Amino acid sequence: MAEVQPQTEAGEMTQIFVEFVMMQAQNAALFLGQIPNPQGGHQEVNLPLAKMFIDQLAVIRAKTRGNLNRDEQRVIDGALSQLEAAFVEVAGSLGDGPAGMPPGMISGNPVAAPAPMPAPEAAPAPPAAPPVPPEEGRKKFTKSYGA
Repeated sequence: MAEVQPQTEAGEMTQIFVEFVMMQAQNAALFLGQIPNPQGGHQEVNLPLAKMFIDQLAVIRAKTRGNLNRDEQRVIDGALSQLEAAFVEVAGSLGDGPAGMPPGMISGNPVAAPAPMPAPEAAPAPPAAPPVPPEEGRKKFTKSYGA
C-alpha cells in the first residue's frame, strides 16, 4: 500500500497559496478591464464581479492573519493594494463607486485614491450605470477581532 505523506512540504504549500492568490487577482484584473478576456480578446469592466474577487482575497487575508510566512503575506498584501487602487480608479472613471460605501473604501478598508488623470479633450461621456438593487448594497462580510 502506498504511504500517504501526512503534510505537504512548506515550499509546495507556499507555491500553491501564491498561485491561488495570483489566480484570484487575475480574475479581478480581468473584470477591471486591465487584461483582455481570453475568449473574445476584448476588455470588459464588471465592477460587482471585480469587487467579489477583491473581497474574497480580503477575507483570505483576514482569515490567514498570523499564519502566513513573509513571502505569502507580501504577495497577498501587494495584490490587494494594487487591485483596490485599480478598483477605485476604474470606478471613478465610470463615475460609479462600490455600492453602499463611501468613496475611497473597498472591502471595508480605506484606499488611497490615485491622482486624477486629465480627461481627453473630445471623449464622450460614459453610459450611465443601472441602479444597484438594495440587497447588493449590503455588506456581505464583517470583520471580528474577538468577542
